[in-house]
Amino acid sequence: MKKLQIYNTLSRKKEEFEPIYQGKVGLYTCGPTVYNFAHIGNLRTYLFEDFLKRVLEYNGYEVKHVMNITDVGHLTGDGDMGEDKLELGAAREGKTAWELADFYTKSFVKDIGRLNIIEPNIWCKATDCIPEQIAQISELESKGFTYKTSDGVYFDTSKIDDYNKLSHLPLETLQEGARVEKNEEKKNPTDFALWKFSPKGVKRQMEWQSPWGVGFPGWHIECSAMSLKFLDSQLDIHCGGIDHINVHHTNEIAQAEAATGEKFFNYWMHGAFLNISGGKKMAKSDDNFLTLKKALIDKGFNPLAYRFAALSVHYHKPMEYSEEAFANSQKALANLYRSIASLGTESGAVDSVFKEKFLDSINDDLNMPQALAMVYEVLKSDLRPADQLATILDFDRVLGLDLKKCGREDELPEAIKMLIRARQDAKQAREWEKSDALRTEIESCGYVVEDGKEGMKVYKKV
Repeated sequence: MKKLQIYNTLSRKKEEFEPIYQGKVGLYTCGPTVYNFAHIGNLRTYLFEDFLKRVLEYNGYEVKHVMNITDVGHLTGDGDMGEDKLELGAAREGKTAWELADFYTKSFVKDIGRLNIIEPNIWCKATDCIPEQIAQISELESKGFTYKTSDGVYFDTSKIDDYNKLSHLPLETLQEGARVEKNEEKKNPTDFALWKFSPKGVKRQMEWQSPWGVGFPGWHIECSAMSLKFLDSQLDIHCGGIDHINVHHTNEIAQAEAATGEKFFNYWMHGAFLNISGGKKMAKSDDNFLTLKKALIDKGFNPLAYRFAALSVHYHKPMEYSEEAFANSQKALANLYRSIASLGTESGAVDSVFKEKFLDSINDDLNMPQALAMVYEVLKSDLRPADQLATILDFDRVLGLDLKKCGREDELPEAIKMLIRARQDAKQAREWEKSDALRTEIESCGYVVEDGKEGMKVYKKV
């Protein structure tokens, strides 16, 4: 059996995963900025992270998963310029910043539930961890890594030698990117805000007292402070989208290692984008984003069709959104459900040969397309149906397609069971019109009815 190998952005190669503590994994995933709905591009990252978590658990690890909620400090420029996204969103919707954050946090939790993403062990809000962020900034100040400007306290990136070790880009390239948001008071283009001062004469909804003045934390400091608080010495894997590599995660590493003098996370993993047609990144700032509701639910698609689509593309490779692609995933998922429903409800033994092949796939840097293909190999095999079902349901601990519900009569509502029994009686009595009417009634309730040699099969429509 192949041991788990993952691609580490820090080393730019696949490495055998070795946790700090045997049998335990500390996992930190950058969560949403809750000023608007998460779009399906954002949600692809959370799907990749869910695959990772499930793979770790399938390998027998106990995972402590921490995800932050950014409810302050993320500015519209994604750097140190512009307005706070929460304050701006509150003005847009006529809510307080706190109400806005609560609304979109609940919406995000609902969306990941629809995608069958396992919730983290710990949700942590930036606004709940202000003392920890202030403490880390104070530590950086005491070690000489900060300086003050008219608008905040900044980290001096020239004080460290390996600022670009995650991005692997020449420093001048990062400096050019940082010049997009020009601040004449910054000593170096790549320097970033640790604490921003509230504008003079303006009372912000979210602001706190600090040793440097009234204000709010920068976007990057929250993740360093919260991961150190909740994972402490269990800093195994840190995840996010590829857009976090050059700035957000680079800055996290710089400030955390400067503050502690120790390595900040051993493995860094990043998922590729979901693009719109033409290869353009989906982004709220470009107003070209689609929510899970608009892209799937309103069109009658099962949200798990998106999960199926994400399983079909390696997390390192970009995906492209189109309604046709999602429709094909919906069709493929429906066919898979039908195939599994045809196996019956008796669950036998997990096949050890197929299980080892499945492990080899998922342990090869989360090769989910290959792992998904193993399901179809099992369905084509000569294993008895009960063993096929047991093996596939074991795989679904990682795939997360909720396959255990396929065709199970005990999962059907009592009202549907009554209609099924009535139709069986009608067919036995050769009352064909009544049988057809009952079939139509069952289907109108959102179920598929199939008549075959083994009798009638009824399962939830996807």
